[in-house]
Amino acid sequence: MDSHLLTVILLGIVEGLTEFLPVSSTGHLILASELLGYDASRWATFNIVIQLGAILAVVVLYWRTFWDVFVGLIAHRSESWRFLRNLLLALMPSVILGLAFHDRIEGMLGSPRIVAVALIVGGIAILVIERLVPTARSVGVDRLPMTTAIGIGLVQCISMIPGVSRSGATIMGALSLGVERKTAAEFSFFLAVPTMLGATTLELLKNQEALSNGTVNWGDIAVGFVVSFLVAIFVIKWFVGLVSRRGFGPFAIYRIIAGAAALIWLSFR
Repeated sequence: MDSHLLTVILLGIVEGLTEFLPVSSTGHLILASELLGYDASRWATFNIVIQLGAILAVVVLYWRTFWDVFVGLIAHRSESWRFLRNLLLALMPSVILGLAFHDRIEGMLGSPRIVAVALIVGGIAILVIERLVPTARSVGVDRLPMTTAIGIGLVQCISMIPGVSRSGATIMGALSLGVERKTAAEFSFFLAVPTMLGATTLELLKNQEALSNGTVNWGDIAVGFVVSFLVAIFVIKWFVGLVSRRGFGPFAIYRIIAGAAALIWLSFR
C-alpha cells in the first residue's frame, strides 16, 4: 500500500478510535506525527476536517434522540428544552475561553511532551475520581440541574490542554458532580457535536487559503472522513457498554502506560 494512503488511513483510525474515548484524540494525533515522522503542519487541516466524520457517527447512532428533541422543541416539551439548555450551558465556557486564549492553545499543540505528561496526569485523575466518585444522582441529560451542566462545561475547558481529552474531562467532571456513568458518557457525546462543529468551523475559516489553493487533497480528506466515521461508530457502541460494566479504570491505565512510553521515547530521540 502507498505510504501516503497508509498515513491517511492511520490518521482516520486514530481520530475515530480516540475522539470519544477518554484518551485524547488531539494528543494521539500529535504523538502520531512524531512517531510516523510526517509534517504535522501539512496535515493540520486534514486532521481538523476528518473530525466531522466522528461527529457524524454520534448523529447517526443517536439520531432518534436528536429527532425527538427537535420535535419536542417545536411542540414546546419541557424535557426537550431542558436537553437543549443543558448542552448550551455546558458549551458556553469553552466558547468563551477558547476564543479568548486561542493563540496560547495553538502554541501548546506542537509539544508532544505536554501531551505525554497530560496523559499520565489525566490517567491518575481518572483512577482517583473513580475511587472517590459520589453516589450517582442524575440520570438522563434532560434531568441534569443547570449547575451540573455549567460545571461539566467548566471542566471541559481543561481539555484545551492537548493530551487531557475532551471526552475524558467532561465524563470525569460529570461523574464528580453525581451523574451516573451511562448518562455522563452520552452527555459527552452530545456535547461533542456543537463543541467540535464550532472548533472545526473556526479552524476551517482560518485555513481558507489552504482549502482553496489546492494545498489540501480532498481525496485524502474523503478517505480519512469515512475511516474516522466507521471507526467512531464501532467505538461509541462498544464504549457505552464497557463503561456501564467496568467503569473507566482500563482507560486510566492505558493513559499512564502510553504517556510514560511516550516520555521515554521522546527522551531518546
